[in-house]
Order: sequence, then C-alpha cells, then structure tokens
Amino acid sequence: QVHVVESGGGLVQAGGSLRLSCAASGSIFSFNVMGWYRQAPGKQRELVASIMIGGSTNYADYVKGRFTISRDSAYNTVYLQMNSLTPEDTAVYYCNAYHGASSYWGQGTQVTVSS
Repeated sequence: QVHVVESGGGLVQAGGSLRLSCAASGSIFSFNVMGWYRQAPGKQRELVASIMIGGSTNYADYVKGRFTISRDSAYNTVYLQMNSLTPEDTAVYYCNAYHGASSYWGQGTQVTVSS
C-alpha cells in the first residue's frame, strides 16, 4: 500500500511564492516518476511538472521559469517551488507518484492566489 501526502498550500498574494512538499511512503522503495498536477474549478487536471528518478524534469509551458520541481529520491519526497504566482495559478495541486504500471495520488492541497 502506498500513501501520498501533500503539504504547503495556502493563500498568497499575486507575485508571491509558495513551496509544496509531497511524501510518498509504503510498499514501493522508489518511484520512477514523481510529479505535480493541478485542477482549477471547472477545468481538467493538468500536468504542472514532473521529475524522473534520475533527475530529468518536465514542465508545462505556463510555469517554465517560475516553478521548480526537485526531489529527494532517498525519501521519495518531491517539492515544487512556485514563484511569481498569479491568480491563474489558483487550483488544487495534486502530487503523483508513478511506478511500473501503477499511479498513486495524494488528496491535494489548495493554492489560492489573490490579485
């Protein structure tokens, strides 16, 4: 069994920063890919950023230059540093951990950016 837990969301003013954390624990020693997705009201869940076990990263175009994903593979922990936030970044942010053919999701953490 795998547990994925996010933390670090909250309310911030436009232009501000937040750092999200995610820890995955359980029966899997190491996850091939860990990433962050987000879902705004009335919209589909979308990829924000992902990072492979070797450190390769992938970012959605709308966060490039503003967000940075990192991970501590020894502890199956992934972080998302979000800078220069805008109201359009308001969403529930979900952590995903992928291994083999299985994908595990956290409950999500709310990020609200006020104008």
